[in-house]
Amino acid sequence: MRATAYAKINLGLRIRSRHADGYHPLRGVFQTIDWRDDLTVEDSDEDGMEVPGGGAPEDETNLAWRAVAAARDAGDDAQPTRIVLTKRIPSPAGLGGGSADAAAALNLAARRFSVSFDDVRRIAVDLGSDVPFAVVGGTAIVTGRGEFVSPQPDASGFAFAIVVPPISLDTASVYRSWDRLEGPRGPEIGADDLPPALRGYAPLGNDLYPAAVAIDPTVDGWRAELASRWGIPVMMTGSGAALFAYFPTRSEAEDAVSIAPEGAVAAKAAEPINRGWEIVE
Repeated sequence: MRATAYAKINLGLRIRSRHADGYHPLRGVFQTIDWRDDLTVEDSDEDGMEVPGGGAPEDETNLAWRAVAAARDAGDDAQPTRIVLTKRIPSPAGLGGGSADAAAALNLAARRFSVSFDDVRRIAVDLGSDVPFAVVGGTAIVTGRGEFVSPQPDASGFAFAIVVPPISLDTASVYRSWDRLEGPRGPEIGADDLPPALRGYAPLGNDLYPAAVAIDPTVDGWRAELASRWGIPVMMTGSGAALFAYFPTRSEAEDAVSIAPEGAVAAKAAEPINRGWEIVE
């Protein structure tokens, strides 16, 4: 069985102080985009994980493998399994590539091992904060530690220009930085600078941005340079360091990507889509 796994953008991300369980409650507006990884889950003589082009671990630490293993434990078959993952979504970058891979792998494995939808939801929460959203995809308001996903009307009629700087930010480290800074509120984009489909969510901001900049100030240098070249506000997604801006059309986003600074890990135009993953026949 084959599936496509799609990246996400945190259009807005608000964080609250850490609870006793160690997690920070969040409220975010999440959006799936058409930047994808591809993966296959298939029978094998022995367990195996392959990432032919690199970009992710090839062992039990890979979130996609953990998803398959958890589904197999919950199901009715212990058949050895092989995963082949083709990475295109950069990681780590705040684009949720690993979570998207896990969501797609989990759903394929659920079909393979006859796992119930309730078990899929439970496993998704256990795997990570972004995985429950990746199982659903589209446009959603996400709350709690990520386990509560409220689908919204599909956002459309705009595109993103996305640039991934050569900066690696560990999510846990960014949250610790946010704690040390005593919970700063991130910069916001108001309704006038948002596409019409998103103005009802305004203002949109990312509270993790000041924490990421405190770890590596070059994040702000990249953001400022892109904002200068593009002439519009630029935001960070998730814990970073991917940066994005809104454009009316994909062609305009492609033009913006073409003038991004040299040295980026990746630069891509993308559009919103209404699913987090899909089976490829």
